[in-house]
Amino acid sequence: MRTDTITLSGITAIGHHGVFEHEKRDGQPFTLDVVLHTDIRKAAASDNVADTAHYGELGELVVAQIQAGPWDLIETLAEKTAAAILAAFGTVSGVEVIVHKPKAPITVTFSDVTIHIHRERE
Repeated sequence: MRTDTITLSGITAIGHHGVFEHEKRDGQPFTLDVVLHTDIRKAAASDNVADTAHYGELGELVVAQIQAGPWDLIETLAEKTAAAILAAFGTVSGVEVIVHKPKAPITVTFSDVTIHIHRERE
């Protein structure tokens, strides 16, 4: 079934995630994009923010997840963020989370490393 989506892109905060000790100690920027799968018809009809996923609250939740941990893997950050979103927003049936780690400590020239997951409400 096709759903409506709400997207919040470019949420950035300093996190302390990574396999290396210096990543946990010093921190680095992580940027997350989230896509909420939902039905916006009730909110559109009522014109009331209480009937939708409040994207200001969504942004704050995502920043809190970036700042939580630390975890070794950005896969863990993605999973924890998806679970927190589904727990916090009852109108959301599924969520996509993209984690960007543009300062990953790898030796080749690159512009970004990303993890992209999609999770559905069970």
